[in-house]
Amino acid sequence: MSRIAYVNGQYLPHLDASVHIEDRGFQFADGVYEVCEVRHLQLLDVTRHLDRLERSLRELAIQMPMERRCIPLIMREIVTRNRVINGLVYMQANRGVYPRNHLFPPKSVKPSLVITAKHTNRAAAEEMAACGIGVISVPENRWDRVDIKSVSLLPNVLAKQKALEAGAGEAWFIDVDGFVTEGSSTNAWIVSKDGVLVTRPAESGILRGITRTRVIDMAAGMGYSIEERAFTIEEAKAAREAFVTAASSVVLPVVEIDGATVANGHPGETATRLRALFFDSSEKLPC
Repeated sequence: MSRIAYVNGQYLPHLDASVHIEDRGFQFADGVYEVCEVRHLQLLDVTRHLDRLERSLRELAIQMPMERRCIPLIMREIVTRNRVINGLVYMQANRGVYPRNHLFPPKSVKPSLVITAKHTNRAAAEEMAACGIGVISVPENRWDRVDIKSVSLLPNVLAKQKALEAGAGEAWFIDVDGFVTEGSSTNAWIVSKDGVLVTRPAESGILRGITRTRVIDMAAGMGYSIEERAFTIEEAKAAREAFVTAASSVVLPVVEIDGATVANGHPGETATRLRALFFDSSEKLPC
């Protein structure tokens, strides 16, 4: 069966789906996006994803493309039409279609909304988590407003490709003070020698990840100590554990950093436990 995409009010075969050549997302990366996981025919953490979508749009002075309550209906329809049991829903909203000009178009121009869904290979994901991944460090070269989930991702793309070429699964950005900010598509974590979970504060310098927030809440409820503070790459190498979080990878252990083995080189107990229990704590919306 052909995949189906939602594009500005229409459900279209994926191969035929397109946006206008003067779409602001295409011309200027003038838009934002969200990625929501589908697990056993259930959309996870939709409320928090929509909250962040609204915030990102507000920060860029882009109108919501439709009433908020309508978006989950489309998400569920896209999941159903694509027969996705386990996968991801991607949605992008941008400033709309207007003749190319750096200035904003008139407020009468309707924002664009695209929503797609795809299957993911759970077995492959679990195999990766069982082995853990390596990360490399790269200099922070992104704009200051990384708290906005913008579709402008070129530095992230280049960092992710550099990681692949180095045989790693992720790249961590390092700021001018030598501290880890976040990954190219993940939030970064370590577990200190005394068992404290450490992740950078989300007030600035990183995206406030939905999975990151869920893990903080879950870990606190499980009795873990959590510190939201910056940490260096050297502290990460010497940590008891390291891991990353994201909607697409949930909790993924890190076993190597810049070629240095983390602890014993195997996924740590904390990350493994958090991953196993993550879905029990997630908000679920049946499809």
